[in-house]
Amino acid sequence: MTESYKSILITGGAGFIGSHVVRHFVKKYPGYTIYNLDALTYAGNLENLKEIEDFPNYEFIKADITDENKISALFETYKFEKIIHLAAESHVDRSITDPLAFVKTNIIGTLNLLNAFKSLWENDFENKLFYHISTDEVYGSLGETGLFKESTPYSPNSPYSASKASSDHFVRAYGETYGVPYIISNCSNNYGPFQFPEKMIPLMINNIIQEKELPVYGDGKYTRDWLYVEDHVEAIDLILHKGKNKETYNIGGVNEWKNIDVTNLLCEILDQKLNRKAGTSAGLIQFVKDRPGHDRRYAIDASKIQKDLNWKPKFDFKEGLEITVDWYLENENWLKKIISGDYRYYYRNQYTR
Repeated sequence: MTESYKSILITGGAGFIGSHVVRHFVKKYPGYTIYNLDALTYAGNLENLKEIEDFPNYEFIKADITDENKISALFETYKFEKIIHLAAESHVDRSITDPLAFVKTNIIGTLNLLNAFKSLWENDFENKLFYHISTDEVYGSLGETGLFKESTPYSPNSPYSASKASSDHFVRAYGETYGVPYIISNCSNNYGPFQFPEKMIPLMINNIIQEKELPVYGDGKYTRDWLYVEDHVEAIDLILHKGKNKETYNIGGVNEWKNIDVTNLLCEILDQKLNRKAGTSAGLIQFVKDRPGHDRRYAIDASKIQKDLNWKPKFDFKEGLEITVDWYLENENWLKKIISGDYRYYYRNQYTR
C-alpha cells in the first residue's frame, strides 16, 4: 500500500483500541486521510483524540454502524478504500444482560459495512480491503495446556463471543460469495492507557486508588493472555499493509496470567506508587460469584504473524502494566470524567455549532 490510498475508514475509533489505532495512523501516515466513525456510545470518548483532532488528514464522523442508510450514504460520499473495523460491543458481562445489543452492533452493524463496501467497489476490488478485527474468545475455552491457532474450531460460550464469531463468519462468507477482499485478526486481552474502567485492569486500578473492593470472579484462577495495546496497534499496521487477502492472523502477547495474580501484582505496584504499606491493597480483594459461561483459559499461538509478517510483542506484562498504572495516576481527571459521565459533553462542546 502506498500513500495514494487516500480514504481509510476506522470504525470504533473513539474507543480504547480504536483511539490508539487512529492516533497511530494519523501521525505516522500524513498522506492518508483517516476517517474515524464512532457512535459515541458509553465507551466512546473523543477526549482520547484531542491531540490529533486538528490534523489535516483526520476527520471524525459521528454515526452508528447499525444505521444502514447512513452507512451506505457515507460510503458513497467518502469512497472508503480500506476499512479497519473495530466498532463493537465488547464487554462480556454486558452481553449477558443485554445480548440483543451485541447482535445489533456486532452482527448487523458488520453486515451494513460489508454491504456498503461491496456495493461501492464490487466492480473494482483491486487494492481495496475490509480488515475485520475480532477476538480470541470466538475459539471458546482451553484446558491447562494448548494454544488457540488460526485453525482452531470456533466454540463461543458467551453472547459476546457468539456475536463476534458470527461477524467473522459473515466477513469470510462475503469474501467467498462476492469476492470482497478481507483479512481477519483475532487478538487476546488488550490493556493500556485510555481503557474504559469497566474492564478488569482499569477497574482494579481505579478501585485500588479509591480503596474500594476489588471483585475477583470465582476462584480467581481464570487465565488470560495479555496484549499491550501499542503492540496490537503495530500488528494492525503490519496486517493492513502486508497481510494477505483472505488470511486470518492471531495476535497474542505471550503473557499468560491468572486473574488473581494480575490483581495481586496491581496491588503491589500501586502500594509502592501510592506509598502505602505493602499488602494494604491486597486486603481489598473480594471473591465474588462467578459469571455464567466464564471461559477458563485463553492463550494464543502467534507464530503465524511472527513468521509471515515479522511481528512480535515488545512489551512484557510487568513493563506494560507499570506504564498503564503510571498513565492512570497521571490522568486522574480523565478517569473522574469517565466515572461521572462528564466526558460525554465533549462532542457537544467541540462539534456543535
